[in-house]
Amino acid sequence: MKNWQILLLLGLNSLTVEPVLAHGVKIEYGQTAAIIIRATYDDGTPMVKGQAVVYAPDDPTTPWLKGMTDEKGQFTFIPDREISGNWDVKVRLSGHGSIISIPITEGVIAYEGKEEVARIELLSISRDLTPLQKIVMAAAGIWGFIGTALFFSRNSPSNQQSTNRH
Repeated sequence: MKNWQILLLLGLNSLTVEPVLAHGVKIEYGQTAAIIIRATYDDGTPMVKGQAVVYAPDDPTTPWLKGMTDEKGQFTFIPDREISGNWDVKVRLSGHGSIISIPITEGVIAYEGKEEVARIELLSISRDLTPLQKIVMAAAGIWGFIGTALFFSRNSPSNQQSTNRH
């Protein structure tokens, strides 16, 4: 098979590949006597044993509490209700994660007009791609295939020297 046929085959094969996206993360919270955080991947799979770090509004750079999500991707904590403001909760596992900001005003979680459970979806890594981003990614992939094909099809210096001597 000739080099251009291999390159054509690789190019056509890349058109049938499904897009691969990294996991985004969804974090939900609800109010009971405590705040319950639920972290899941985009496909709904719970983020089991994710590192959860809570930051209080009065010191957003120092962790107020550290913990781990359970087998349902849940982490529960009771904030100091005397500290009003946005309580930030970061959940991470193996490079995937996100952060959620929970507003607490005068000891009550502000749901911004929603009932019972407020759901906030944060996609830190994966989100809908614009057409321009898709074109750039496709072009980069094709360019990579071309570069690889050219690298393997080049004559090595030892082959060039032996043909020049004859």
